[in-house]
Amino acid sequence: MTQLEKALRGEITPQMEIVAKEEKIALEELVGLIAAGRVVIPYNKVQRKIRVVGIGEKLRTKVNVNIGTSEDFPQTEEELKKVSICLKYGTDTIMDLSTGGNIKETRQAILQKAPFPLGTVPIYEAAIKAIEKRGSIVEMTVEDIFEVIEAQAEEGVDFMTVHVGLTSRAVELLKRQGRVADIVSRGGAFHLAWILHHGKENPLYQHFDRLLEIARRHDVTLSLGDGLRPGAIADATDRPQIEELITLGELVQRAREAGVQVMVEGPGHVPLDQIEMNIKLQKRLCQGAPFYVLGPLVTDIAPGYDHIVSAIGGALAAAAGADFLCYVTPSEHLGLPSPDDVREGLIAAKIAAHAADLVKGVPGAWEKDLKLSQARKKLDWSAQRKLVIDPLKFDEIRQERQTTSTACSMCGEFCAMKIVSEFLDGGSPGDVRRG
Repeated sequence: MTQLEKALRGEITPQMEIVAKEEKIALEELVGLIAAGRVVIPYNKVQRKIRVVGIGEKLRTKVNVNIGTSEDFPQTEEELKKVSICLKYGTDTIMDLSTGGNIKETRQAILQKAPFPLGTVPIYEAAIKAIEKRGSIVEMTVEDIFEVIEAQAEEGVDFMTVHVGLTSRAVELLKRQGRVADIVSRGGAFHLAWILHHGKENPLYQHFDRLLEIARRHDVTLSLGDGLRPGAIADATDRPQIEELITLGELVQRAREAGVQVMVEGPGHVPLDQIEMNIKLQKRLCQGAPFYVLGPLVTDIAPGYDHIVSAIGGALAAAAGADFLCYVTPSEHLGLPSPDDVREGLIAAKIAAHAADLVKGVPGAWEKDLKLSQARKKLDWSAQRKLVIDPLKFDEIRQERQTTSTACSMCGEFCAMKIVSEFLDGGSPGDVRRG
């Protein structure tokens, strides 16, 4: 049985116990949220040694890192360096989006090294295999798709993005309306090409019950992909996007009835004033299913800084109720991210997630900020370092701009904290150990 089916029966799994303890939530409440489909625990029955993660309502906002090879950069070793970054800085999950080199070999290497729930987009591998066998993505067969899904589930993949909501009807809406950026989802583009070439329905939508059977057997969490997500601010919250979301809401119900854990993926480029509405709309149409958002990116004009653009949108989205943030790196829209890009993207997403958790009232979030502020008042640099999200950046700046004062080099002896400590609190800041 799946985590969902066990929760519906009132059974408590070791994974539920771990999540309840880490999230500081009553076990009975957590079981109820899982049974209602408002929390998922991506955990394939293969049961690798991974950090068990709960995603959803009343839990800490989670962060995902995308890695994976491309045709131009097919080296598995480079992707494993990115896994090391994730280990050092603490992502919650990883997705392997490989499209180049030996895709299966890369995935298996990541599975062995990464102690995080692993996600994939099976249509990528199916499409690449179709090119190798038959010369074109559109020559991909239904069996090609399901063979890959089955194989990845057997290997231990914990969650899969499946673009089941990009239906023939949604494609027609897209054609009639038109968009500035059309489709920016790679998986969505593959499905669109297949649908238009064959004049048939999306295979994953048409054979959704078959997909559910595989997912249930392996307890793979389905992440219902947003193949029609807006890739430009001008396209945000349009009819094709909402048509897909309505379909995903219907499929959420079917997945739950089949005992399959499910979450929903959300929009890409969305202006600030539409973010909260998008989150509330998804929660309404998808019956409270965990919401996994890419960004959102709040402007189109900042290539090289899209990790900042994404963090702005992600903080707003999570504060409004999004549960899971997919990081965006400085390389977004420009090229495959380097290990340094992965670090910057992960840190930015973690900042956004934590900022939202302060608003959500997630247990422990306020305490972290309070401890940091107390250490800052004391000019206790050692304690501050232990509390910050990025100790490496903390050390770099401190070492480069060191001062003989107990304060930082911005204010030195004119430090407000130092002066107030001396005259208001009667403290002895000179006794505080220097960083």
